[in-house]
Amino acid sequence: MTDRIAKLDRKTRETSISVSLNLGGTGESEISTGIGFLDHLLEALTKHSRMDLELECEGDLHVDDHHSAEDCGIALGQAIDKSLGDRAGINRFGYAYAPLDESLARAVVDVSGRPFADINLELKREMLGDLSCENVGHVLSSLAMAARCTLHVDVLKGYNDHHRAEAAFKAVALALKEAIAESGANDIRSTKGVIDQGTSGAGDP
Repeated sequence: MTDRIAKLDRKTRETSISVSLNLGGTGESEISTGIGFLDHLLEALTKHSRMDLELECEGDLHVDDHHSAEDCGIALGQAIDKSLGDRAGINRFGYAYAPLDESLARAVVDVSGRPFADINLELKREMLGDLSCENVGHVLSSLAMAARCTLHVDVLKGYNDHHRAEAAFKAVALALKEAIAESGANDIRSTKGVIDQGTSGAGDP
């Protein structure tokens, strides 16, 4: 399998983001989103997925955190999609549980080419640092849609929202690590023989 590396820039009127991603890394990261808790979550995602990630975002934080959080998820998802190529030779499916003290999260991923996200974190606070709690799950759903994968995330227990959010990102990291790992074969794990390039949920790849 060739090196799975992607670099991209994503610029809009709201954000300017640069991403460098190596799926075959060791979990090293340099992340600056302008939102401290988002940096913390993405560092956890990187560390436990064993990807190497450099991500820098300049966003319209004078408005609020939404555009930066959403676009960082999109840019990282696009980099994952690009680095996977035709998705041959990977496990495709991954699942994981991750605890953090009293909290427990589960993530299930299918790197199928079919974007879908069902994220259930049930956070109670309004903010975690400078990140709106509503945007914690939105980052994951944005990542899944841009990476063209199916992602289910559920926080099963816990009362500390910091722990619940971080456990969710760690579970996603571990599930992604399993899904994108080399399978030992060069085939595409689909009865179609190709990974779906569309955005529809129809059909059985």
